[in-house]
Amino acid sequence: MGAVVALNAKNLPVFGAGGTYAAAFGEAAGLKPGEDVTIAGVVVGHVTGVGLEGRHVRVDFRVNRGVHFGGTTGAAIKLETVLGTHEVALSPSGPGQMAPGTEIPVAHTSTPYDIVPALSELTNKVNQINVKQLAQSFTTLSSAFKNTPPQVRASLSGLSRLSAAVASQQEQIRELLSHSSNVTAVLASRSTEINQIIDDGDLVLKEVEQRRAVIHQLLINTVVLSEQLTGLIQDNQAQLQPLLDHLGNVESLLLRNQQNLDRALALGGPVY
Repeated sequence: MGAVVALNAKNLPVFGAGGTYAAAFGEAAGLKPGEDVTIAGVVVGHVTGVGLEGRHVRVDFRVNRGVHFGGTTGAAIKLETVLGTHEVALSPSGPGQMAPGTEIPVAHTSTPYDIVPALSELTNKVNQINVKQLAQSFTTLSSAFKNTPPQVRASLSGLSRLSAAVASQQEQIRELLSHSSNVTAVLASRSTEINQIIDDGDLVLKEVEQRRAVIHQLLINTVVLSEQLTGLIQDNQAQLQPLLDHLGNVESLLLRNQQNLDRALALGGPVY
Protein backbone atom coordinates (compact mmCIF):
# COMPACT_ATOMS: atom_id res chain seq x y z
CA MET A 1 0.00 0.00 0.00
CA GLY A 2 2.81 2.40 0.92
CA ALA A 3 4.55 1.75 -2.41
CA VAL A 4 1.33 2.58 -4.33
CA VAL A 5 0.95 5.85 -2.44
CA ALA A 6 4.61 6.75 -3.06
CA LEU A 7 4.39 6.08 -6.80
CA ASN A 8 1.23 8.18 -7.14
CA ALA A 9 2.25 10.99 -4.80
CA LYS A 10 1.92 13.67 -7.47
CA ASN A 11 -1.65 12.62 -8.27
CA LEU A 12 -2.87 12.80 -4.67
CA PRO A 13 -4.62 15.90 -3.33
CA VAL A 14 -2.19 18.48 -1.97
CA PHE A 15 -3.14 19.85 1.42
CA GLY A 16 -3.13 23.62 1.25
CA ALA A 17 -2.97 23.68 -2.56
CA GLY A 18 -4.09 26.82 -4.36
CA GLY A 19 -6.20 24.94 -6.90
CA THR A 20 -6.01 23.39 -10.35
CA TYR A 21 -6.06 25.30 -13.62
CA ALA A 22 -5.58 24.62 -17.32
CA ALA A 23 -4.02 26.34 -20.31
CA ALA A 24 -4.61 25.82 -24.04
CA PHE A 25 -1.50 25.70 -26.25
CA GLY A 26 -1.04 25.38 -29.99
CA GLU A 27 1.32 22.43 -29.38
CA ALA A 28 2.72 20.46 -26.44
CA ALA A 29 6.37 21.33 -27.28
CA GLY A 30 7.56 18.23 -25.40
CA LEU A 31 5.97 19.23 -22.07
CA LYS A 32 5.33 16.28 -19.71
CA PRO A 33 3.31 15.80 -16.49
CA GLY A 34 5.36 16.48 -13.38
CA GLU A 35 7.34 19.39 -14.84
CA ASP A 36 7.40 22.72 -13.00
CA VAL A 37 5.03 25.68 -13.09
CA THR A 38 6.83 28.94 -12.33
CA ILE A 39 6.23 32.65 -11.83
CA ALA A 40 9.26 34.90 -12.33
CA GLY A 41 11.52 31.83 -12.10
CA VAL A 42 10.08 30.62 -8.78
CA VAL A 43 8.45 27.17 -8.74
CA VAL A 44 4.81 27.56 -7.64
CA GLY A 45 3.34 24.23 -8.78
CA HIS A 46 3.59 21.42 -11.31
CA VAL A 47 1.93 20.07 -14.45
CA THR A 48 -0.63 17.34 -13.76
CA GLY A 49 -1.71 16.43 -17.28
CA VAL A 50 -1.09 17.03 -20.99
CA GLY A 51 -3.69 15.99 -23.59
CA LEU A 52 -5.38 16.87 -26.86
CA GLU A 53 -8.52 19.00 -26.60
CA GLY A 54 -10.10 19.69 -29.97
CA ARG A 55 -7.55 21.46 -32.18
CA HIS A 56 -5.25 22.49 -29.35
CA VAL A 57 -3.34 20.94 -26.44
CA ARG A 58 -4.78 21.22 -22.93
CA VAL A 59 -2.26 21.41 -20.08
CA ASP A 60 -3.62 20.91 -16.57
CA PHE A 61 -1.56 22.21 -13.65
CA ARG A 62 -1.81 22.74 -9.90
CA VAL A 63 -0.46 25.76 -8.00
CA ASN A 64 0.30 26.19 -4.31
CA ARG A 65 -1.79 28.16 -1.84
CA GLY A 66 -0.99 31.85 -1.64
CA VAL A 67 -0.04 32.22 -5.34
CA HIS A 68 -1.99 35.12 -6.88
CA PHE A 69 -2.55 35.84 -10.59
CA GLY A 70 -5.37 37.73 -12.29
CA GLY A 71 -7.96 36.69 -14.83
CA THR A 72 -5.90 37.76 -17.87
CA THR A 73 -2.76 35.85 -16.88
CA GLY A 74 -0.73 34.38 -19.73
CA ALA A 75 1.24 31.13 -19.89
CA ALA A 76 4.24 30.01 -21.92
CA ILE A 77 5.97 26.67 -22.32
CA LYS A 78 9.70 27.34 -21.95
CA LEU A 79 12.84 25.23 -22.09
CA GLU A 80 14.07 24.93 -18.49
CA THR A 81 17.45 23.48 -19.54
CA VAL A 82 19.24 22.98 -22.87
CA LEU A 83 18.81 19.24 -22.38
CA GLY A 84 15.07 19.27 -23.04
CA THR A 85 13.28 19.76 -19.71
CA HIS A 86 10.41 22.24 -19.80
CA GLU A 87 8.34 24.46 -17.55
CA VAL A 88 5.07 26.38 -17.75
CA ALA A 89 5.87 30.02 -16.98
CA LEU A 90 2.88 32.07 -15.81
CA SER A 91 2.77 35.84 -16.46
CA PRO A 92 0.33 37.29 -13.88
CA SER A 93 -1.99 39.93 -15.33
CA GLY A 94 -5.27 41.53 -14.41
CA PRO A 95 -6.96 42.31 -11.10
CA GLY A 96 -8.28 39.81 -8.57
CA GLN A 97 -7.57 36.10 -8.59
CA MET A 98 -8.21 33.66 -11.44
CA ALA A 99 -10.88 31.20 -10.37
CA PRO A 100 -9.75 27.56 -9.92
CA GLY A 101 -10.68 25.41 -12.91
CA THR A 102 -10.24 28.30 -15.38
CA GLU A 103 -8.52 27.54 -18.69
CA ILE A 104 -6.11 30.13 -20.08
CA PRO A 105 -7.04 30.56 -23.78
CA VAL A 106 -4.70 29.98 -26.72
CA ALA A 107 -4.57 33.74 -27.33
CA HIS A 108 -2.73 34.15 -24.00
CA THR A 109 -0.27 31.26 -24.39
CA SER A 110 2.91 30.62 -26.36
CA THR A 111 5.30 27.74 -27.05
CA PRO A 112 9.09 27.67 -27.52
CA TYR A 113 10.91 27.34 -30.80
CA ASP A 114 12.29 23.81 -30.69
CA ILE A 115 15.75 23.51 -32.26
CA VAL A 116 15.35 19.85 -33.27
CA PRO A 117 12.49 20.32 -35.76
CA ALA A 118 14.01 23.65 -36.80
CA LEU A 119 17.26 21.96 -37.85
CA SER A 120 15.32 19.20 -39.58
CA GLU A 121 13.29 21.78 -41.50
CA LEU A 122 16.45 23.71 -42.38
CA THR A 123 18.05 20.52 -43.69
CA ASN A 124 15.00 19.80 -45.84
CA LYS A 125 14.96 23.35 -47.23
CA VAL A 126 18.68 23.25 -48.05
CA ASN A 127 18.22 19.93 -49.84
CA GLN A 128 15.46 21.46 -51.97
CA ILE A 129 17.64 24.37 -53.16
CA ASN A 130 19.38 23.93 -56.49
CA VAL A 131 22.54 25.75 -55.47
CA LYS A 132 24.22 25.44 -58.88
CA GLN A 133 21.22 26.97 -60.61
CA LEU A 134 21.18 29.73 -58.01
CA ALA A 135 24.87 30.44 -58.64
CA GLN A 136 24.24 30.54 -62.40
CA SER A 137 21.36 32.96 -61.85
CA PHE A 138 23.59 35.32 -59.88
CA THR A 139 26.26 35.10 -62.58
CA THR A 140 23.71 35.94 -65.27
CA LEU A 141 22.35 38.79 -63.19
CA SER A 142 25.87 40.12 -62.68
CA SER A 143 26.49 40.05 -66.43
CA ALA A 144 23.20 41.81 -67.13
CA PHE A 145 24.12 44.62 -64.74
CA LYS A 146 27.72 45.01 -65.97
CA ASN A 147 27.01 48.55 -67.22
CA THR A 148 25.45 49.70 -63.96
CA PRO A 149 27.31 51.81 -61.34
CA PRO A 150 30.36 50.15 -59.72
CA GLN A 151 28.61 49.72 -56.36
CA VAL A 152 25.80 47.65 -57.88
CA ARG A 153 28.22 45.56 -59.93
CA ALA A 154 30.38 44.92 -56.86
CA SER A 155 27.35 43.78 -54.84
CA LEU A 156 26.17 41.40 -57.56
CA SER A 157 29.68 40.10 -58.11
CA GLY A 158 30.02 39.42 -54.38
CA LEU A 159 26.68 37.58 -54.35
CA SER A 160 27.85 35.53 -57.33
CA ARG A 161 31.08 34.54 -55.58
CA LEU A 162 29.16 33.74 -52.38
CA SER A 163 26.71 31.48 -54.21
CA ALA A 164 29.59 29.77 -56.00
CA ALA A 165 31.34 29.14 -52.68
CA VAL A 166 28.12 27.75 -51.20
CA ALA A 167 27.64 25.54 -54.26
CA SER A 168 31.15 24.13 -53.96
CA GLN A 169 30.54 23.24 -50.30
CA GLN A 170 26.96 22.03 -50.68
CA GLU A 171 27.65 18.44 -49.66
CA GLN A 172 29.66 19.49 -46.61
CA ILE A 173 26.93 21.93 -45.51
CA ARG A 174 24.23 19.28 -45.96
CA GLU A 175 26.31 16.78 -43.97
CA LEU A 176 26.96 19.34 -41.21
CA LEU A 177 23.27 20.13 -40.86
CA SER A 178 22.42 16.44 -40.84
CA HIS A 179 24.96 15.75 -38.08
CA SER A 180 23.71 18.74 -36.08
CA SER A 181 20.16 17.44 -36.31
CA ASN A 182 21.29 13.96 -35.20
CA VAL A 183 23.27 15.35 -32.25
CA THR A 184 20.38 17.49 -30.99
CA ALA A 185 17.98 14.57 -31.39
CA VAL A 186 20.29 12.27 -29.38
CA LEU A 187 20.69 14.91 -26.65
CA ALA A 188 16.92 15.36 -26.49
CA SER A 189 16.36 11.59 -26.23
CA ARG A 190 19.04 11.28 -23.53
CA SER A 191 17.97 14.31 -21.52
CA THR A 192 16.78 12.18 -18.58
CA GLU A 193 20.13 10.36 -18.27
CA ILE A 194 22.13 13.60 -18.64
CA ASN A 195 19.98 15.32 -16.03
CA GLN A 196 20.56 12.35 -13.69
CA ILE A 197 24.34 12.65 -14.19
CA ILE A 198 24.19 16.35 -13.35
CA ASP A 199 22.05 15.66 -10.27
CA ASP A 200 24.47 12.92 -9.11
CA GLY A 201 27.41 15.26 -9.60
CA ASP A 202 25.62 17.87 -7.51
CA LEU A 203 25.11 15.31 -4.72
CA VAL A 204 28.82 14.40 -4.81
CA LEU A 205 29.82 18.06 -4.55
CA LYS A 206 27.42 18.58 -1.64
CA GLU A 207 28.87 15.53 0.16
CA VAL A 208 32.43 16.80 -0.39
CA GLU A 209 31.39 20.20 0.98
CA GLN A 210 29.91 18.54 4.09
CA ARG A 211 33.08 16.47 4.63
CA ARG A 212 35.17 19.61 4.23
CA ALA A 213 33.15 21.30 6.97
CA VAL A 214 33.64 18.30 9.29
CA ILE A 215 37.41 18.22 8.69
CA HIS A 216 37.61 21.97 9.22
CA GLN A 217 35.82 21.63 12.58
CA LEU A 218 38.12 18.73 13.55
CA LEU A 219 41.19 20.88 12.89
CA ILE A 220 39.72 23.71 14.97
CA ASN A 221 39.02 21.31 17.86
CA THR A 222 42.58 19.94 17.62
CA VAL A 223 44.03 23.44 17.87
CA VAL A 224 41.80 24.21 20.87
CA LEU A 225 42.85 20.94 22.59
CA SER A 226 46.52 21.72 21.96
CA GLU A 227 46.11 25.17 23.49
CA GLN A 228 44.32 23.72 26.52
CA LEU A 229 47.04 21.07 27.08
CA THR A 230 49.73 23.73 26.77
CA GLY A 231 47.96 25.87 29.34
CA LEU A 232 47.49 22.88 31.65
CA ILE A 233 51.18 22.04 31.53
CA GLN A 234 52.17 25.65 32.13
CA ASP A 235 49.75 26.03 35.04
CA ASN A 236 50.97 22.82 36.73
CA GLN A 237 54.64 22.99 35.82
CA ALA A 238 55.65 23.63 39.46
CA GLN A 239 53.96 20.37 40.56
CA LEU A 240 54.92 18.33 37.52
CA GLN A 241 58.64 19.21 37.52
CA PRO A 242 59.47 17.55 40.90
CA LEU A 243 57.49 14.49 39.84
CA LEU A 244 59.45 14.27 36.59
CA ASP A 245 62.72 14.71 38.55
CA HIS A 246 61.78 11.85 40.89
CA LEU A 247 60.87 9.66 37.94
CA GLY A 248 64.30 10.39 36.48
CA ASN A 249 66.01 9.40 39.72
CA VAL A 250 64.04 6.15 39.91
CA GLU A 251 64.98 5.36 36.32
CA SER A 252 68.68 6.00 37.06
CA LEU A 253 68.54 3.79 40.18
CA LEU A 254 66.92 0.93 38.26
CA LEU A 255 69.50 1.19 35.51
CA ARG A 256 72.37 1.09 38.01
CA ASN A 257 70.94 -1.99 39.71
CA GLN A 258 69.77 -3.76 36.58
CA GLN A 259 72.51 -6.42 36.77
CA ASN A 260 71.81 -7.11 40.45
CA LEU A 261 68.12 -7.42 39.73
CA ASP A 262 68.78 -9.79 36.84
CA ARG A 263 71.04 -11.93 39.09
CA ALA A 264 68.44 -11.96 41.89
CA LEU A 265 65.74 -13.04 39.51
CA ALA A 266 67.92 -15.78 38.06
CA LEU A 267 68.69 -17.17 41.53
CA GLY A 268 65.19 -16.74 42.90
CA GLY A 269 63.47 -18.49 40.02
CA PRO A 270 64.53 -22.09 40.93
CA VAL A 271 63.80 -21.46 44.61
CA TYR A 272 60.23 -20.40 43.89
